[in-house]
Amino acid sequence: MQSRYHETYAQWSADPEAFWRKEAEKIRWFRKPDAIFDGSAGVYGRWFPDAETNTCYNCLDRHVEAGRGDQKAVIYDSPMTGAKQSFTYAEVLKEVEAVATAIAALGIGKGDRVIIYMPMIPQAVFSMLACSRLGAVHSVVFGGFAAHELATRIDDCAAKLVITASCGLEPGRTVAYKPLLDHAIDMAQHKPAHCLVYQRDQLHAPLHAGRDVDFETAVDAERQKGTRVPCVPVLATDPLYVLYTSGTTGQPKGVVRDNGGHMVALQWTMRNLYGVNPGEVFWAASDIGWVVGHSYIVYGPLLTGNTTIIFEGKPVGTPDAGTFWRVVSEHDVKALFTAPTAFRAIRRDDPDGEFVAKYDLSRFRTLFLAGERADPETIKWAERMLNVPVIDHWWQTETGWPMACNPIGLGQLPVKYGSPSVAVPGYKIEVLDDEGHPVGPDTLGNVVVKLPLPPGCLVSFWNADERFRSSCLAEFPGYYKTADAGYMDKDGYLFIMARTDDIINCAGHRLSTGAMEEVCAMHPDVAECAVIGIADELKGQIPCGFLVLKNKVTRDAALIKKEIVNLVRDEIGPVAAFKTVMIVERLPKTRSGKILRGTMQKIADGLPWKMPATIDDPAILDEITEHLKAHGHG
Repeated sequence: MQSRYHETYAQWSADPEAFWRKEAEKIRWFRKPDAIFDGSAGVYGRWFPDAETNTCYNCLDRHVEAGRGDQKAVIYDSPMTGAKQSFTYAEVLKEVEAVATAIAALGIGKGDRVIIYMPMIPQAVFSMLACSRLGAVHSVVFGGFAAHELATRIDDCAAKLVITASCGLEPGRTVAYKPLLDHAIDMAQHKPAHCLVYQRDQLHAPLHAGRDVDFETAVDAERQKGTRVPCVPVLATDPLYVLYTSGTTGQPKGVVRDNGGHMVALQWTMRNLYGVNPGEVFWAASDIGWVVGHSYIVYGPLLTGNTTIIFEGKPVGTPDAGTFWRVVSEHDVKALFTAPTAFRAIRRDDPDGEFVAKYDLSRFRTLFLAGERADPETIKWAERMLNVPVIDHWWQTETGWPMACNPIGLGQLPVKYGSPSVAVPGYKIEVLDDEGHPVGPDTLGNVVVKLPLPPGCLVSFWNADERFRSSCLAEFPGYYKTADAGYMDKDGYLFIMARTDDIINCAGHRLSTGAMEEVCAMHPDVAECAVIGIADELKGQIPCGFLVLKNKVTRDAALIKKEIVNLVRDEIGPVAAFKTVMIVERLPKTRSGKILRGTMQKIADGLPWKMPATIDDPAILDEITEHLKAHGHG
């Protein structure tokens, strides 16, 4: 169909308040908004400042009241345990009310903070919704997070309750959560009054008398009573959750999301960006510990009456590179959203798509990628294997929903490989030089968003307005600084090349490590790669490439490295000074799949560094250190 993107963007641009007023009519309000935006409120303004609503009500109750209670709301699929379970909207509502009653009995009410430290199980999502139902503020911390990092989050938000599980499951190992939580509480200055502990069959945790409460015992007692719990009205501007961004060191940075604007924005995106209709299955293969899990496992799909999937597994190894295709086929997934890293892992293990051919994917419509730059070779491979549109899109924890996307729901625009496409209605994206002046097309610069940010974006950092202002709004007055570097072409397509920290200065030339990674990924033997800048006495910085080869590659490593050096020289030019290349078994990543380039760079430059709290496997940094030492770095 012909795209309605340009028409829709023009409507938003001409009258943003009218645009969002119309979208707000699709949300159920306890008190409808009269004012749409108050530019004098908060750090940069607040959306729907006089309205009242409840997010849980909009996710569950209104669908049940509309006669759709028998539709599947949640599918739980765990390759780790073999468990599969589904819940209708009516059943989820019943579970959420039971959890809400149980935590209310522990003293939780409107405005109280609750940390959720859980694996990918239905009880985690029910707990998020139960907090929302009571007007409590949840803060989800990735299950298995280090005790020190968990303690800083407990202190920062002054959590009154922690909801946890006895363990999480990783391929080949069971991760005991309770000892980590106990250690965190010992370290924290603020002590939560209670811990609600869900005991998993794989490992039972001892409970501390007086503080710890068995989750299933408490919830089942309320379930049996069938107690109804009304949704607590909250202001649209009241916080729904605090989410601490990954890799935080020192004082945590808690992104605050409100209730009203968050719902309006997410509901708009499900149809207009992701192109899914109520009743269809939407799967975000992420974790609720990350913003993707908040927006597109829990709230976005349930707001619009979709069926969402809670997946406890990995793209490879649980049991093989066909796991995603099994889930898509078995549960009739229409759209899948995952990280490019997941697809690079699948491509590495199954380069010829043998597993793809084993499953019926005829009803699958769209693949969405976000979280890291989606290199063109990975996108092209996915297009060939799946024969569906593969959409790279760009956003951040801070924004909560996409800033740039090829909007399938509005009609797909032409694809430009390497670009997450165009600015989404709601965002006026510009590229500025370091002095704050606009740059021309195809010129690398600082990617910024003109204020005010649209509904659904962060309103501030938790109890840290000045920190939000100074770190995100002060450098470029009138704009939100994304801290991403990139450029825009003459057609308005955005190209995100790197974090601004990853732009290196080589002999006076500003070079994008992302552009070099894109070239490395073109080589047929490369599964994934990372390029960092390392200190050099003569040139200031020089690029250093780390390559992971595809499985079954037997060609001479020295020859492959030489070919890649020549490829970068041909595509970018001698100015790149790209000569240092290392072939490694794997790259260090966060659990959400982001490559830890900053830590690698510190190791290479011999600078002090701290183990990232979100790292998936700390042993990989030892491997990287050895490779760097062998090349005279670190």
